[in-house]
Amino acid sequence: MNRRTFLKGSAAVVMLSGGFVMSKPSVAETVTLGPLLDKWTGAHNGFPKFDLVKISDFKPAILKGMDLKREEIKRITSQKDAPTFENTIVALEDSGRPLSNSIRFFSIYTSTENDKAMQAIETEMTPVLAKFDDEIVQNDELFQRIKAVYEGRDNAGLSNEQKRLVEVHYKYFTRAGAGLDAQKKKRLREINEKLANIFTSFRHNQLADEEKYTLVLEKEEDLAGLADSLREAAAAQAEAHKMKGKWVITNTRSSMEPFLTFSTRRDLREKGWRMWTNRGDNNDANDNKKNIGEILKLRTERAQILGFPTHAHWSLDDCMAKTPDAAMALMLRVWKASTNRVKEEVADMQKIADAEGAKITIEPWDYRFYAEKVRKAKYDIDQNEVKQYLQLDKIREGMFWAAKQVYGLDMVKVDGLPVVRPEVTVYEVQRDGKQIGLWYFDPYARDGKHSGAWMSEYRTQEKFKEPITPIVSNNCNYVKGKPGEAVLISWDDANTLFHEFGHALHGLQSNVTYPSLAGTSVKRDFVEFPSQVNERWLLTREVLSKYALHYKTGKPIPEALIAKIEKAKTFNQGFSTTEYLASAIYDMKIHLAATPDKTIQPDDFETATMTEIGCPKEIVMRHRPTAFGHIFSDDGYASGYYSYIWADTMSADASEAFIEAGSFYDRKTCDRFRETIFMVGNSVAPDVAFRNFRGRDVDTNALMRDRGFPVS
Repeated sequence: MNRRTFLKGSAAVVMLSGGFVMSKPSVAETVTLGPLLDKWTGAHNGFPKFDLVKISDFKPAILKGMDLKREEIKRITSQKDAPTFENTIVALEDSGRPLSNSIRFFSIYTSTENDKAMQAIETEMTPVLAKFDDEIVQNDELFQRIKAVYEGRDNAGLSNEQKRLVEVHYKYFTRAGAGLDAQKKKRLREINEKLANIFTSFRHNQLADEEKYTLVLEKEEDLAGLADSLREAAAAQAEAHKMKGKWVITNTRSSMEPFLTFSTRRDLREKGWRMWTNRGDNNDANDNKKNIGEILKLRTERAQILGFPTHAHWSLDDCMAKTPDAAMALMLRVWKASTNRVKEEVADMQKIADAEGAKITIEPWDYRFYAEKVRKAKYDIDQNEVKQYLQLDKIREGMFWAAKQVYGLDMVKVDGLPVVRPEVTVYEVQRDGKQIGLWYFDPYARDGKHSGAWMSEYRTQEKFKEPITPIVSNNCNYVKGKPGEAVLISWDDANTLFHEFGHALHGLQSNVTYPSLAGTSVKRDFVEFPSQVNERWLLTREVLSKYALHYKTGKPIPEALIAKIEKAKTFNQGFSTTEYLASAIYDMKIHLAATPDKTIQPDDFETATMTEIGCPKEIVMRHRPTAFGHIFSDDGYASGYYSYIWADTMSADASEAFIEAGSFYDRKTCDRFRETIFMVGNSVAPDVAFRNFRGRDVDTNALMRDRGFPVS
C-alpha cells in the first residue's frame, strides 16, 4: 500500500486521526467553519464536499484547524481533576476534528491533483504541519497526564480495547520524544521540520521526472510487438501531450512495464528502461541524490536522540519484527531461494535468445520480454491473450462479487456526489441492506497524480461517541484508451487492483470503538497481510469464469486458459521476489549504515549493496533509490519495506486455511477471517489476531511453498 497521508501510516497517526470534545459539543459541531473544516454531513452518513474545495483555502483552513486543536488541548491540560481515561485519553482521541478534515482534503489533493499551485502550498504547509505535530507531542502537561493514565491502566477498570488505546497513545508520545529534555526536544523539532521540507522536495522531483520524460514513438516500426490496446493507449497519451500522430509511453509503471514486456525493439526497450529507472537520478534540478543523503543523516540523528542506534532500530521497535536482525533473517532466507530461481529463469531466457539468433546476453531491459517468451514456451500462455479477457470494469465487478461472497458486502453505485475528477466513481458499501461506508475509485493516470496504486482513508470508522462510517478510496494509474472502448489491464494490474481493494476492505469493515485503533491503523508489517490474502480471490474460477470476459466477443475466458494460468502461478517468482527483496534489503542496510555526520551517496551504496548480496546483474531494485518514494518521500515505509515479505508469511499461511477448508468461499473460514482480522483493527495485537484466525502462530514455510521455492 503505497500511500502518503498525514493521517495513516505515519508518525502523525495518533495526533491527527481524531478530534475531541470533553463534556460539551465542540466548536465544529456548533459553528460552520468552512468546507475544509466542517463535519461531513448529508446523504450516505456524510461525504466530503469536493465541489466546495478551493486551493486558496487550504492554508487558512489548516491554520484555523490548528488553533482549534490548541484550544482543545488546553482544555485537557488545564483541568484540575486527576488524569483519567475519560478526561485525558478519550478527550485526546476526540480532539482536532476540523484540523483532521482539512488535512484529509490536503492529502487527497497533494497525491492526486498536485499541480504547480498545489505543490507551492504543499511546500509551505508540510513543515508547518510537522512543527504542529511536535508542538502537541512535546506538550509536557499533556504527556504527564497520558503517562499517569498509562501507569494506572491495570487498576482503572478498563476494557481490553481501552487499555490498548492507552498503550498506543503512550507509546506514540514516548517514541516521538515526549519524555526528553528541552534541548533534545528543540533539536527534534528542527530535524522534523527539515525532513518535512526534504520529503516534499523528493516527491516533487519524482513527480517532475515522471511528467517531464516520456518515450516518444515516432513511426509505425517503433510499435513492433505491441498489442492494439497498448498502441491505442499510447496514441491517446500522445494526444494528451499535444503530439497527435505519434505514440507516447509515459514514465509510469502502468505504461512502461507493458512496453518492456512486449516491444520487439530492443533499442527502445533499453531507452525506456533507462528513463524509468533513472527517475530522480539525472543530475539536474530534479535530482534526488542530495535529498537522500540529508534524509539519512537527519533520521539517524533523530533515532539516536530517541535512544536508538539507527533509524532502522527505532522503526522496527514498533513492528512485529521488533529488530532489524529478525527482518534481515527472513529476507536473506528468501533471497537465497529467489536468486537461485533467477539463475534458472535467465538460463531459460538465454536459450530462447540463442535459438532465435539474437546474439545478445540477457540484460535488465530484456528480462520481461524474454520471460514472456519462456512463459509461452513452458505454459503456452500469451499475456496479450490473457489481457483480452481483463477489462477493467469487468474485473472491478468481479472484485465486488467476491466481496459479496466472502464478506457479505454489496457495492451500490452512487451518482451525484462531488468528486475531484469526473472519472472518479463512488459506491455505497452495504451489508444486509445497511450502509457501512463509502468507496471512491480513481483509476486513471494523469499529470499531478502520483504513480503507483494505493488506498487512502478519507474518514475513519469509530463509535465511541456516535457511529461514524468509514470513507476510503482506491487510486490507480491505468492508461485510458480510446473513448468508449474497454480499458484492458494486465494480470499484474488486476492482481494489484484486488490487493488495494483488500486495504479498502480492511478500512471499510473495521468495527472498533476508537478511531486510533480502527481499520488499517495496525503495525506496518501487518497492514499488507489482509490485502495480500484478498489477491487470492482473483485466481478463483468463480471470479474468472464470470468476469474475465473477452472485450470483443463477451465470451468468458476458456477453462483451458484458466488452467494454464493456475499452472503458471509460480512462474517468474525469481524475478518478482528478487527485484522486491533487492529494494527491501537496500532499505534496511542503508538505514543501518547511516550516521549523523557522514553523507552516503545512494547510488554508490546501491552498487556496493547489490555486489555484497550477489544481486543478479539482470535485475535492478524494483524501486531505485532516487525514485524510492516508499522510503524517501516520508517516514511511512522507511526501514519498513521488508513489511511486504513479512506480511506475506502470514498471507501464505492464511491462504492455506481456505485450501484446507476446501474453498476460498468456505462460509465458516470467510466469517472467521472477517471477524478476527478485518473487523478488529489495532484493538487486538497482530500476533494475537493471527492466532485467533489460524489457531496457532504463523508457519513461515508456507511462504516458500506459495512461491514454489524449496523448503529448507
